[in-house]
Amino acid sequence: MNDPNRRRRRELLTAAALCVAGSALVIFAAGRQWATVHATNSIVPLTRSLTGHELGGAAIALGWAGLAGLAVLFATRGRTRAAIGALLALFGAGITSASWSAVRYARVLQTAADTTQLLRLDAHVTVTTNAWWLVSVAGGLLLIAAGALTTVRGARWPGMSSRYDPAGPPAAPAPVAGSDPAGMWKSLDRGEDPTDQKES
Repeated sequence: MNDPNRRRRRELLTAAALCVAGSALVIFAAGRQWATVHATNSIVPLTRSLTGHELGGAAIALGWAGLAGLAVLFATRGRTRAAIGALLALFGAGITSASWSAVRYARVLQTAADTTQLLRLDAHVTVTTNAWWLVSVAGGLLLIAAGALTTVRGARWPGMSSRYDPAGPPAAPAPVAGSDPAGMWKSLDRGEDPTDQKES
């Protein structure tokens, strides 16, 4: 039998895993080399390598924000959690856009030129990129998936306090024997002392 509560917990864990994986990819990729600028016809030949963090901090900032959203994902419930899912999806979209913009020719050239004046004297500059920015994009897509799943299904997921007991709060304890007033009167009618409780 397919337990709906178990399925909801599984969906919550899936969204959390996507969130962690996506954010981790973005943060890790930001420290790697994304582009290299070669200046060959200048007075001094120059090669300048740039990391994702140097080309733009927006992607890594959104990656950290997505990781922080993981705690909020577990701490909230209902419509608030669905709203957090929409925010995670926006973070992912922002990461994909920022990662693509960071490796555009003009952006790479401008960033490299800001670090050395020699590029301004060069007649021929080439820019090469590698796949690390695509890793960042992949992380953004995972965050979008986590956010979309949370937005659509998150309102039904259990909260932290009911994750292992989603059916609701525990039932009230049964009344202690002899505490019922009617029962006490009946005991008196039978000649019994209702206050005389034997230990079991």
